[in-house]
Amino acid sequence: MRIGDLARATGTPVQTIRFYEQQGLLAAPLRAQNNYRVYVPAHVERLAFIRQCRSLDMTLEEIRNLLRLREAPGPDCGGVNSLLDDHIGHVVQRIRELRTLERDLRALRARCGTPHTLAECGILQGLDRAAAAQGGPAEPAAATPGRPQHVHRAHGR
Repeated sequence: MRIGDLARATGTPVQTIRFYEQQGLLAAPLRAQNNYRVYVPAHVERLAFIRQCRSLDMTLEEIRNLLRLREAPGPDCGGVNSLLDDHIGHVVQRIRELRTLERDLRALRARCGTPHTLAECGILQGLDRAAAAQGGPAEPAAATPGRPQHVHRAHGR
């Protein structure tokens, strides 16, 4: 199958497939005489595995390590367990950060219970005060020491 067929079969954008190839997660396919890439069922299976790992929010490095363990299995699955335990720890930390973020957003939202003019908006005033306290608008409010940074991929991406 060609890359478009692989994309349709797995629900993966072509650009993502090429990215996974560049990252070494997906083996580069052989080329046909017409120089088209030719993907085989093993590519579909591996891409499905990668997508499942990504749906669990695993990093590319974690996936790379799992693939390595999967392809050259040792006497037991201790390495897989360890990797997953570490990932669970990261998820637990992100949940804590997200709860703090939610609390901060709710406190900010509570500053403006009813519509006012923009000049009187408690939310905008609160954001301005936080930005000023951080040294100006170029600094994110969450950059305060001891405060979590914005959690990436928390918006469904």
